[in-house]
Amino acid sequence: MAKKRIVSANINGKQTEFLCEPRQTLLEVLRDTLDMTGTKEGCSNGNCGACTVRLDGRPVVSCLVLAVEADGADVETIEGVAPGGDLHPLQQAFLNNAALQCGICTPGFIMQSKCLLEENPNPSEHDIRFYLAGNLCRCTGYDKIVRAVQEAAGCCGKS
Repeated sequence: MAKKRIVSANINGKQTEFLCEPRQTLLEVLRDTLDMTGTKEGCSNGNCGACTVRLDGRPVVSCLVLAVEADGADVETIEGVAPGGDLHPLQQAFLNNAALQCGICTPGFIMQSKCLLEENPNPSEHDIRFYLAGNLCRCTGYDKIVRAVQEAAGCCGKS
């Protein structure tokens, strides 16, 4: 067994240290070590997007990132999207448009959509569909998700 490593990362705005084995994914550590179960495990091979988090401002599928790679990084999970209890405008738009059903894919879609809206505050439908192409939903279809992102457009632009 490999020696565990100490990793220090800024997770959702809070400096956090944890122990992990070099082979552990960021997804495993978030869910099993840090008890942040909002990030969902869908496929464990990077194909569904359910485990999308932001690593240093960029969306990544956390099932393909080793936790040791987060050392010194900023990590944002679905738990950090709306600190303080109020829903983020994107989360509210998902509710308003019934853009979720079982909920497995929802955190990944919200994280990916937030990144899109920060890069492009007013994306076209084509832009949204293209940017979200790596996220899979087996329940809702994609029209409601696209409408939710369109409703939230303008909420997340960089200041």
